[in-house]
Amino acid sequence: MSLWSLVVNASLVVQLVMLSLLAASILSWVMILQRRKFIASAKRSLVLFEERFWSGVDLSQLFREVNVNPNPNCALENIFRSGIKEFTRLRQQTDADPEAVMEGVQRAMRVALAREEEKLDTHLAFLATVGSTSPYVGLFGTVWGIMNSFRGLANVHQATLASVAPGISEALIATAIGLFAAIPAVIAYNRFSSRVESLMSSYETFAEEFSSILHRRVHA
Repeated sequence: MSLWSLVVNASLVVQLVMLSLLAASILSWVMILQRRKFIASAKRSLVLFEERFWSGVDLSQLFREVNVNPNPNCALENIFRSGIKEFTRLRQQTDADPEAVMEGVQRAMRVALAREEEKLDTHLAFLATVGSTSPYVGLFGTVWGIMNSFRGLANVHQATLASVAPGISEALIATAIGLFAAIPAVIAYNRFSSRVESLMSSYETFAEEFSSILHRRVHA
């Protein structure tokens, strides 16, 4: 008896459970590959922009460069642009208080940080949901299939292993598919969460260092 025949001969409820778990697994893998590519790109952009920023280039020149050739996928560039724009706008006011200028700059960069964190966290909630619920969905299909198998014994005069084995086997496939969907999702979620935390720490460190540079400039 092949696995395909067990799936085809399973009850409608068990088949729906299997189908939903397979769909969740496919979506998870699509999101895993997309997140892997995006986070790797974010890491490369971080390194490249830090090299430009700390190369000794004038901040005004760097601002002009990123405006001429912007990279919206570079988080540090977006944070830098938000901070320097707000700094320039507030400094142009004749009665600008240095502390008010810095508060405005920090607020602008906090907004930019929140946006970048939202980008990094995209799809992670779905992976966490698939990882935590798929085993239970598969278990539901298993319980339902086993229940139907034992209900079928009511019409059998002599219960044997051969009479219940197909029903139990098709029910256990649901649990196997649930684990197949859950395990990669959990591993990916933990891995990506760690990388997101590391990237956000780097972003926050850059924002603090950039804020210190602007603080010295506004009080010069």
